[in-house]
Amino acid sequence: MRKSVLMIAYFFPPEGNAGSYRPLRFVRSLSQMEWDVCIVSADPYRYERYDRGLLSLVPQEIHVSRVRGRNIWHAIQAWRGQRLQSMLSKGSSGLSEKVSAIHNAPFRSRVREVLRKVEACYYLPDMARPWIRPAVKSAVRLCASRHSNVIWATVGPLSSGLVALQVSEKTGIPYVLDFRDPWGLNYYSTELIRPKLVSHFFRRTMYRLLQRAQAVVFLFDTVAECFQRVYPGAVDDSRIHIIPNGYDGAIDDFETPQGERCTILYTGTLTTYRYDTFLQALSLLKKTSPFQANQIHVMFVGEGTVALQDKVATLGLSDIVTMRPSTSYAEILCLQKNAHAFLILGRESNRKGHELVAGAKLFGYLKARRPIIGILPHDETRKILDHVGVSTLADVDSPNEILRVIQQVFDSWEAGTLDALLPSGATCENYSAESQTLALIRALNGEMAETPFRSGTVSPPPSLAEDFLPFNF
Repeated sequence: MRKSVLMIAYFFPPEGNAGSYRPLRFVRSLSQMEWDVCIVSADPYRYERYDRGLLSLVPQEIHVSRVRGRNIWHAIQAWRGQRLQSMLSKGSSGLSEKVSAIHNAPFRSRVREVLRKVEACYYLPDMARPWIRPAVKSAVRLCASRHSNVIWATVGPLSSGLVALQVSEKTGIPYVLDFRDPWGLNYYSTELIRPKLVSHFFRRTMYRLLQRAQAVVFLFDTVAECFQRVYPGAVDDSRIHIIPNGYDGAIDDFETPQGERCTILYTGTLTTYRYDTFLQALSLLKKTSPFQANQIHVMFVGEGTVALQDKVATLGLSDIVTMRPSTSYAEILCLQKNAHAFLILGRESNRKGHELVAGAKLFGYLKARRPIIGILPHDETRKILDHVGVSTLADVDSPNEILRVIQQVFDSWEAGTLDALLPSGATCENYSAESQTLALIRALNGEMAETPFRSGTVSPPPSLAEDFLPFNF
């Protein structure tokens, strides 16, 4: 007998940011596994990364209800963002520097700090708060018409979890939380700037969400361990499922791309990621081995390249490093096919919980099957790359080690032996959409995970050590 699931996914195509790919992947796979799926998603004032092409990946039989939370402040912010983007796209080369100088002026910076604190206090549990009421209304209606068996909410934003909770209370249908990111662990700056009383209210909300869920999905066992320490008693181990991100479809066959230079590709946002030591390593390469440097091309594609561009120019690396703005998913796939290796970076080390994440791009890299250069701290990304047999890894704080890895990839490219640096195809299959969806179905059915999580068997990350004060509901 076919079952039906209602998905609460704030981010969904045509939104092209990283938050859209996990729900899209599960929607496609569940549909193939005889599940009826309907979705409640946001109709935002402005998309972070609009990609209409992604809509072609959504199965035609999937019903998507898009709702908008009416909010004047959000509308103003969206208008300002679009206006600024339009000005920069039509302006001269010096306009971005002028705008950046105005933006970072002391008075404007102080005003922004005050506004961010006000936002963090008013928009609880997050900036998507205005979306909750219309989303609940739409979801209740869909549950009745589609006879949903279970509700699945992808978090973040955390507001999606509140939608699931309220719909569950109104309909009696159980819900499953899927934490894409470590919300509630001081990972996000808004959690750090709230007054103590507001933070207490936020954590009460988090505790209630965990306590009433049929199952809770985390990406990694380290994240689950952190939640168990911060919210003791909210969710027992038997209801926890560990399901990392993954990729859709079969792993690509490897063929060495043509080209006179060894192309290293990075895709996605650069904001909050460490690339300073990678640039230092390229600078060392240019000084010590100019011939090799002339035959390497590093391409960054995505948001946050303005600061990178300045550093590249300062270090004299403009002949090696090029940048492009964010582009469509289809174009990214083309760029990946023409790359000889991929680059992945770790989060900035001053960010609490930076060890708990592995970017969605990592799994796209695994599918595209190329050598991967990892410039990383000891985080979950590094664990996964170690697990799939990637040897081209360097410590983020060691330019000399990074240089060695770059030269290792270059030597393999020059010798025509890049295939020796590929991740293990058999191990990468553990991250396929089919494997991940089978694990999700166990959570949707209210069953225990095939490999149960056990508290106390892993250590939390050092950057969060001082934050593990248990919250008492």
